[in-house]
Amino acid sequence: MSETQPDVRDVYQRGKFPFMGLELLVAPGALIPRPETELLGREAIALVQAAGAAPIVIDVCCGSGNLACAIAHHVPAAKVFASDLTDGCFDLSKKNVTHLGLSERVRVFQGDLLAPLSGVVEAHSVDVIVCNPPYISTGRLAADRATLLENEPREAFDGGPYGLSIHQRVIKDALALLKPKGHLLFEFGLGQEKQMTALFNRSRAYENVRFANNESGAPRVVVATKL
Repeated sequence: MSETQPDVRDVYQRGKFPFMGLELLVAPGALIPRPETELLGREAIALVQAAGAAPIVIDVCCGSGNLACAIAHHVPAAKVFASDLTDGCFDLSKKNVTHLGLSERVRVFQGDLLAPLSGVVEAHSVDVIVCNPPYISTGRLAADRATLLENEPREAFDGGPYGLSIHQRVIKDALALLKPKGHLLFEFGLGQEKQMTALFNRSRAYENVRFANNESGAPRVVVATKL
């Protein structure tokens, strides 16, 4: 998810878009990866590289599969699981995995957040969970951000009444899969850092909550470590 918008029709017509050194396939029904999400990708890759010899990674709300594929590409030792709810994202993610030759190390599942990975990924075995969820409030999508819905799916943008509904759920559900000292990372919207801190503090299950800033100095990614 992102708050900015490329020339969507032109990108869809071309059918491809660059992300972290990869040429990804794009199609209507899945969000076009935004350049600013590379900040989340870089933070995740650094943690995966430091995790050990055979790190296990989950990309939830995987969209086009951009983060899952980038992590697998840049960390060849990683085993990556990706999930998304909609047919468009599920289908496109699988196509990108095949397109980039990553089928041996990236598996894509369809379902609600982490639910489709139950019984597939062993409990408390995951080193890093990365999530780029929708984070614009429903109200803003009916007002000043309505143009975002003209060409891309609502599911990629609508984060509920306050824009953080998915973050809140994943913070809770990730605990069953993360290792102790495993890491959870999110992208979030401008000005949402205080709410993100509150969500992690309220869970009482994470420590070392920190933020990564974009080129303008604004916090856009949060990283937390499971106790």
